[in-house]
Amino acid sequence: MLQSKEIRGPAWLTATALVAALTGCSNAVVLNPAGDIAAQQGDLVMLATFLMLLIIVPVILLTFFFAWKYRQSNTEAEYDPDFHHSTKLELVIWTAPLIIVIILGAITWISTHKLDPYRPLDRIDHARPLAENVQPLTVEVVAMDWKWLFFYPEQGIATVNELAAPVDRPIHFKLTSTTTMNAFYVPDLAGMIYAMPGMQTELNAVINKEGVYKGMSSHYSGPGFSGMTFKFHGLSNEGFAEWIAKAKAEGKTLDRTTYLDLAKPTERHPVERYGNVDPKLYHTVLNRCVEEGQMCMHTMMAIDKAGGESYARAKGLNLSADICTTEDAAKITAALEPGVATEAVIQQ
Repeated sequence: MLQSKEIRGPAWLTATALVAALTGCSNAVVLNPAGDIAAQQGDLVMLATFLMLLIIVPVILLTFFFAWKYRQSNTEAEYDPDFHHSTKLELVIWTAPLIIVIILGAITWISTHKLDPYRPLDRIDHARPLAENVQPLTVEVVAMDWKWLFFYPEQGIATVNELAAPVDRPIHFKLTSTTTMNAFYVPDLAGMIYAMPGMQTELNAVINKEGVYKGMSSHYSGPGFSGMTFKFHGLSNEGFAEWIAKAKAEGKTLDRTTYLDLAKPTERHPVERYGNVDPKLYHTVLNRCVEEGQMCMHTMMAIDKAGGESYARAKGLNLSADICTTEDAAKITAALEPGVATEAVIQQ
């Protein structure tokens, strides 16, 4: 049988290793991110944890204290078998948790609105407000099987499994998906946001430090899920301009035909860059009408808003009960009044 001295050494080594591991948690991305939105979310985690510990720690300490004080061998402890109520004790037990719940509720309500992913940014970081003339960088994101496609409409480029943005410039993400729900997540940038087929979600964020950060899918979406990662580059304005120029110099074209080939499921897809991109491609992906002959969802919605099948018949279209077929798409689209089929999208 092992003696206590024989196991004391390994026990101390194990304890030391655990302490060292916990010390490393101080550099965890969620609590030490490079973006302001992620930093505010990390502060919320710490604040909520601290408030909850105000109850948890005293309860744990008092548990040990009572067990020690009222142990069987302590003959000096007061023994009162008829005790059944204490107003002071009841006030302490109920008032302290109630105050903490109220504080947590207020913080949650305020932060839910302040950190709403759809809400445009009003600051660069805790010390710098957003200048009035700063325009956010728009990035259109498509979650595919199993890769990420990023459109830069202002720059006219697109990339696969590579994302970049200038430091201290707000980024406005518009996200959708091709076949299944997914989740876009760059821990250093902001919390995750879902991407769903036929719908558009939004995320506003900013990166405050130059570097290369990990991006991933945080929602299981099939066998290629584990390799659905990308690198997010935080660059200076000059570095971002060079990155854009490099993508354009590669000269690849992304149109409907190229996209349909790209949309086929692949695993651990390499980085690709496209310098010539169909400007309407993202909207056709969002509205699920990339293939020729498909009716776009915004066209369907325009028809429904105008009266549905009765509207189509009023325009002189003798259609079957199901007016959303590929055969009828061209006729309906041609018959719509100008301005009816707007680029409306279904948003979450």
